[in-house]
Amino acid sequence: MARCGVGSRRYCENLISQNRVRVNGQATELGCKVTLKDRVTLDEKPLTIIREKIYIAINKPRKYLCSNFDRQGRPLVSELYNKIISTRLFHVGRLDFLSSGLIFYTNDGDFAKIVSHPSSGIEKEYLLETREAIPESVLLKYSRGIKIEGERFCLKKYVYKTPKKVLLTLEEGKNREIRRVCSHFNVVIRRIHRVRIGCVSIEDIPAGAYRHLIPKEVQWFFLNSIVKEQATW
Repeated sequence: MARCGVGSRRYCENLISQNRVRVNGQATELGCKVTLKDRVTLDEKPLTIIREKIYIAINKPRKYLCSNFDRQGRPLVSELYNKIISTRLFHVGRLDFLSSGLIFYTNDGDFAKIVSHPSSGIEKEYLLETREAIPESVLLKYSRGIKIEGERFCLKKYVYKTPKKVLLTLEEGKNREIRRVCSHFNVVIRRIHRVRIGCVSIEDIPAGAYRHLIPKEVQWFFLNSIVKEQATW
């Protein structure tokens, strides 16, 4: 399903669990193996393997939603490219509505898994701007690892740009992690802007624009995943 451009593997697993997927007309379950001869459908619509894989990097503006639909009618990130790219793409990870910066869209589920799964150890770098100076004691505690409402967060590294601006590097980047950590320490945020994912930087992409990843960049993520796997052997 991921290779048919439906979404990331985790998203596809959710669809299977919701009983929306059929194999040869029969309900299926997680782990079911299929071949090219099998007929796989999602909501009664047949799925086919995608031949052309697309990878784009977008500079998401604030107040754009990482979704294909919004009941409130808010602007969608997909609107920034879908007049030119007709292929259905899905976002790799996400940025919340008020955050801005670099995000990938693709139709390659394997690529999405590598970029977003914690085991891959892909660095994500964010520029955090605050209303008041950020105490280094907060960043040191964050670097050592902290628990908030039973969930652990850990910062890989940080670099001050000014007393109110700091670059934060995460490897996992859980849902609304930076906002939750700042709220925990009563740090008031002005801006969260993601500037890098792995080897890809946002510096050459204007706000609201996108570019295609070059083959060398895509290959970097797959090679990085192989290196990580070998390191665990």
